[in-house]
Amino acid sequence: MKFKRIVTAIMILSTSLFLVACSNISIRQNANSMDNWTRIKKRGYVIIGVDDTFVPMSFRQKNGKLVGYDIDLATAVFKLYGLKVSFQTIDWSMNTTELRNGTIDLIWNGFSKTPSRANKVAFSQTYLNSTQVLVSLKTNKLVRPASLKNKALGVQTGSSGYNDVINYPNIYKKQIKNHYPILYDSFTNAFIDLNSQRIQGLLLDSTYANYYISHQKEPDRFFEIQSPFPKEEFAVGLRKSDIILRQKINHALIKLAKEQTIARIDYKWFKNRIHSPLTQKFT
Repeated sequence: MKFKRIVTAIMILSTSLFLVACSNISIRQNANSMDNWTRIKKRGYVIIGVDDTFVPMSFRQKNGKLVGYDIDLATAVFKLYGLKVSFQTIDWSMNTTELRNGTIDLIWNGFSKTPSRANKVAFSQTYLNSTQVLVSLKTNKLVRPASLKNKALGVQTGSSGYNDVINYPNIYKKQIKNHYPILYDSFTNAFIDLNSQRIQGLLLDSTYANYYISHQKEPDRFFEIQSPFPKEEFAVGLRKSDIILRQKINHALIKLAKEQTIARIDYKWFKNRIHSPLTQKFT
């Protein structure tokens, strides 16, 4: 009898684990096959995946508080619909996987529109423009892409800069040491290596570069040149099935631009530089 009870208990436990696994798979499948706006409204909050080291888009203050341009903008967008925002720190190289698995509802963190990403996600309309810049120390005397010949170049894993290095090999890839960039989980670590000369150049978004350099004790130590890549457009990344959610975000962005809310966020984080095409359109 004791043996039978043990076998029965094991079968019940196995069945329960199987049902939980099936339930999780079902949730992920449903998240990718249906529009989640109704579910989000019922839940009362939206989950947004971010890289919390990407200044000034989203980053931690010394007290641990999450702040930034995207934090302010996303909060303002969903406030219009009476929804709170839960910002979830993710491994940036896994952003589209997190979205596909349903662990986050949106990617909103200086997320550039690219053809490869467009195969996996849908995009909101563009809310910010940026470019890729090469940052170095002035002592390295990097004045053009060709100056990186046989030198180490750093990029963030899964970033637009990494994609540009791979997709336009004649510009950097064929020049740099080992013909492959040094990969970093965050730009914070990349700048540490740049300052210590473990890498000689760092390719990143101009938004991050300008903010980081302007807040250093000796900003004149750095040199920045424009890279000859296409202009970047920051947008919100969504599942392709979330058609209503995308419409809601686009509608809110236009409303906030008309009300000058985006202009105020622009000024807060970029001072006299207006990056948002929506601000330019409605100013």
